[in-house]
Amino acid sequence: MPKATYMYWQKRFDRVNPDKEIEEKILEIRKNNKDYGYRRIYGALRNLGYIINKKKVQRIIQKLGLQVTSFTRKSRKYNSYKGKIGKTAKNRIRRRFNTNIPHQKITTDTTEFKYYEVSERGKLVVKKLYLDPFMDMYNSEILSYSLSTQPNGKTVMEGLKEAISQTNACPYRRTFHSDQGWAYQMKEYQALLVEHQVFQSMSRKGNCYDNAPIEN
Repeated sequence: MPKATYMYWQKRFDRVNPDKEIEEKILEIRKNNKDYGYRRIYGALRNLGYIINKKKVQRIIQKLGLQVTSFTRKSRKYNSYKGKIGKTAKNRIRRRFNTNIPHQKITTDTTEFKYYEVSERGKLVVKKLYLDPFMDMYNSEILSYSLSTQPNGKTVMEGLKEAISQTNACPYRRTFHSDQGWAYQMKEYQALLVEHQVFQSMSRKGNCYDNAPIEN
C-alpha cells in the first residue's frame, strides 16, 4: 500500500467525530421520547441551547437509524372482493348484531392503512399495511388480528385460528361473519370453520351495512 494512502486512512480513523455530542444528546432525547421525529428533536435541541439546523438533525437521525414510522387514519375501505373464486355463504346474521352471549357472533374484515417511512435520501415513502381483526359482536372485543404488508391468505388464516381457539368454550354454536372477500371464500378458511362446527355468514355483495359493527 502506498504510504500516502496509508496516511490518508490513518487520519480518517483518528479523526474525532465532530457530531458526537449532538448524537449522544439526540439518543438521550429519543430514549425519553420514543415518538419524537426529527422536527420535535430539533425543537428539543434548540430549547437546550444547541445551534443546529433541521437538515443536519435529520441527517444524524438517519445515520443513527432513528426514523419514526408514522401512520395515517384508515385511508380507504379495502375492496377484498375479487369475484366468486370459491363458495359464498348465506347471510345468517342479517344485521342481527346484538347478542347477550360472549363469543357467539364473531365478525371480521380487512382494513388498509397507509404509513410513511423516511428513505435514506430523506424523502417520505408511502407504504401500506393490511389489518385483519376478528371482533366479538358481544362487546366489540378484538379476539385476534394479523398484520401484513400485502393481502394474503396466510395471515387471515392465522387470525382465524386464534379467534377459533379464543372462542372454543362458547356453549352455543358460533357464527363467523364477513363480507364476500376472496380470503373468506378460500377452501382452507371454510374447511377450518366446518372442522370446528362454526357457521359461516357473509354480507350481501356490495352492502357494507351488513357488516357494520367492524366496517364503521
